[in-house]
Amino acid sequence: MIYIPSLGYSFHLSNDKNKKNSSKASAKSNLSGTTSNSNNAIQNAAGLSKCDNHNCRKYDDREYDIEIIRGSNSIVNEVRKLYKDEFEEARIEYNIKQIRDDRKIKDYFTHVSNNTKKDLACEIIIELGDMEFWNTKDMDYKKKMTNVFEEQVKSLEELVPDFKIASAIIHYDETSPHLHIIGVPIKVKNKYGMSKQVGKSDVFTKESLTKIQDRMRIRCIESFNK
Repeated sequence: MIYIPSLGYSFHLSNDKNKKNSSKASAKSNLSGTTSNSNNAIQNAAGLSKCDNHNCRKYDDREYDIEIIRGSNSIVNEVRKLYKDEFEEARIEYNIKQIRDDRKIKDYFTHVSNNTKKDLACEIIIELGDMEFWNTKDMDYKKKMTNVFEEQVKSLEELVPDFKIASAIIHYDETSPHLHIIGVPIKVKNKYGMSKQVGKSDVFTKESLTKIQDRMRIRCIESFNK
């Protein structure tokens, strides 16, 4: 058994404030510890479709190089289903209170997708180890990370219960195995609009992210050592 407590860990949360090339490069290369520097946000249905194509490897027909541990090979369908399951009751309740038809929400998924101030979903990318570490490991060794990433998904649900996970997919076709998680952060008991809404800034604050990343890193190392 190999114990490497200092093995680099990265936890990237999608963020629309980091669109510059320098930000994206830093997010991809920083494996010295936990980080909140992030990839681009999933702001609408078009962005979600891009994630679907990339995470499920539909653009090059290399789906055999990935492992789906939550959801299916259609992230768009999984997120749509999550929206229906989580928000439909609140949408109906909200519409009943509206006198004017133009204020009613016909479909909350589409409503959020068309709202430039909200993100339709969030992506979290988790990676343990860097290129130097994984270059010397064969595929059988890499595939042992499936158990580690499965525990990461469970840990994230435990630590952040208001982040509902629609998809979790492992990529084994690059040097370092890494996990793509797509989910929707939810806030409840809202005074305005629907009582239950998408709430990224409420669920993921700067302070909460730091705590989440630190705990997720500790659990990931423990799972890896186990």
